[in-house]
Order: sequence, then C-alpha cells, then structure tokens
Amino acid sequence: MEHSSLVSVVIPAYNEEQTIGNILGDTIAVMDSLGLPYEVIVVDDGSTDDTRRVASQYKVTVLCNQKNRGKGFAVRKGLQYAQGDIIVTMDSDGAHSPKEIPQLVSPLFNGVDMVAGSRFLGSGKESTARLNRLGNILFNVTIMALSRKPITDSQTGFRAFKRKVVENLELESLGFEIDTEITVKGLKNGFVFQELPICCMRRKYDVSKIRVLADGSKILRTIVKAKFVPERNHSSD
Repeated sequence: MEHSSLVSVVIPAYNEEQTIGNILGDTIAVMDSLGLPYEVIVVDDGSTDDTRRVASQYKVTVLCNQKNRGKGFAVRKGLQYAQGDIIVTMDSDGAHSPKEIPQLVSPLFNGVDMVAGSRFLGSGKESTARLNRLGNILFNVTIMALSRKPITDSQTGFRAFKRKVVENLELESLGFEIDTEITVKGLKNGFVFQELPICCMRRKYDVSKIRVLADGSKILRTIVKAKFVPERNHSSD
C-alpha cells in the first residue's frame, strides 16, 4: 500500500440529525488535513428525521435505504459502494471522534490489515452502559476462547481496514452484530489485527438503539457461526 491510497470513510446513520452534521464537518476537516485522497459515504438507514437533509449539505455521498434495515445492512451497503484501498467505519451518534482516524489508519501502512478502536483500552469505558459493558466482556471472552486471540472490544464500530479484508469476509449481518462479525471473521481468515485505544463519548441525544437481550443473542450466534465459516485464501499486498 502507498501513502497515496484512497481512503473511504463509511458512516451508517439512523435518526441522527442532531449529531451527523458535526461528525461530517469534523471528518472532512481531518481528512483534508491528512492530504490523502478520500471519500465520505453516509448510509441513511431509513431515517424519519432530517438526517438525510443535513448530511446532504456536506461534501459526502449519501446512500439511502427506503426503510430501516439495520446497522449491519447499512454498513455492508456502504462497504459495497466504497472505492478505497483503506476503509474506515465509524458511528454517527457522536460517540467517536474523527480526530482519531489518523491513528487508526496509520498501522495499515506498516503490515497491519485490521485496526479496531477499543473503548476499553482508552478512556471510553464509562461511555458504555454497565449492562452493555458486561455483555461486551462476555463476547470478548467467547471470541478469545474460540480464536485464542486477545480482544478487548469486539463491539466497537470505529475501525480501519484494508480493502482485501472486505473482499474476503463475506459479511452477512443485518444488525449490530456486524461489528463482531468483522472481528471474528477477520481473525478466522488470518488477517493481522491490532486494537488501539480510543476516546468514546456517551451519546448526548436520544438513547442507544441496541436492544441488550435481542441483539446480544444475535451477537453470540454470530461469533459461533463465524468461527466455523470455512476460511478463504487472501492475497498479500
């Protein structure tokens, strides 16, 4: 990979009119400062508020789902559209800081294939509700038991990875389990994985859209299923 690589930033959004503008403004400013060619892709997942209108005011591509299909569907749609050699995914609720994009992207130029921003290595632990933290610990332990790889935050939505990762994972998730699926299948396929600490802010508006029991059971099923998906060969740079 070269330092002139195109970077695609994929941001799924569902009813985030109060935060999406700041996220996009900050993301564009950060990407401009990096001096790399880039594109920003917002996937409006059937929002019923002004998310689409606000996003359309920025220098970004806005893809729209006619109805709410779920975070996983939105992320996968954005990944299919993305043209970048490097792809960054981040949430649109204001929890993630675009200023941390450079630190997630940097290792990809030095032999790493996938970088995950960990709330639990950084100062983002308290941004997550206690029940969600306990669930995350359970998922992390399950992944470590199956993959023998240490994971501190399997549920983070703030990531950077090379294009070849997306091309080899055959992602299927429709909901919040998409983040776990990327982690587990990436490890299963032997991609070089690294976690880095990130700051994470508690969302200021509305409440988390994660349904602890329903989404938690989907995440556990995804971990087990992904572990036993046959591996595919992937080519090196």
